[in-house]
Amino acid sequence: MPKLKTKSGVKKRFTLTATGKIKHGVAGKRHRLISHNAKYIRQNRGTEILSDADTKTVMRWAPYGLK
Repeated sequence: MPKLKTKSGVKKRFTLTATGKIKHGVAGKRHRLISHNAKYIRQNRGTEILSDADTKTVMRWAPYGLK
């Protein structure tokens, strides 16, 4: 059976934590920030942990894990 390929978008967008959870960047930080208030921009700073339902899908796209 051939090796499975990891989706290239998953490699770029997600990282795996030491406990096995998936970390991702928060959406809505790239452009049109002038129309958002300071609280929105401040709360969306940094990264978040992916939900359990979405984690199963992302792990299917990365069959051998993420670095």
